[in-house]
Amino acid sequence: MVEKKVQIRNQAGIHCRPSSLIMGAVEQYAGHQFQLESSRGNSNLTSILDLLALGLQKGDTAILKVTGPDEAQACEKIAELLEKEFDFH
Repeated sequence: MVEKKVQIRNQAGIHCRPSSLIMGAVEQYAGHQFQLESSRGNSNLTSILDLLALGLQKGDTAILKVTGPDEAQACEKIAELLEKEFDFH
């Protein structure tokens, strides 16, 4: 298992658009298990609604845990998306 602490940087938090991109990336890692733990709750990142239910806001921190064949790469990719400051128009 690999884990990484992430901080939400997106101004509007993790809302529908970022969640969609994050879940799309999660789906690329078949055979991996993801766990996101925050003070707002936990998500196993199996559905977009599960991620949205956390209500992650700018400045929140969470621990991302990943297990699977390419866990280090998967963890870095998902952590990068969680920390990204999106510029949606």
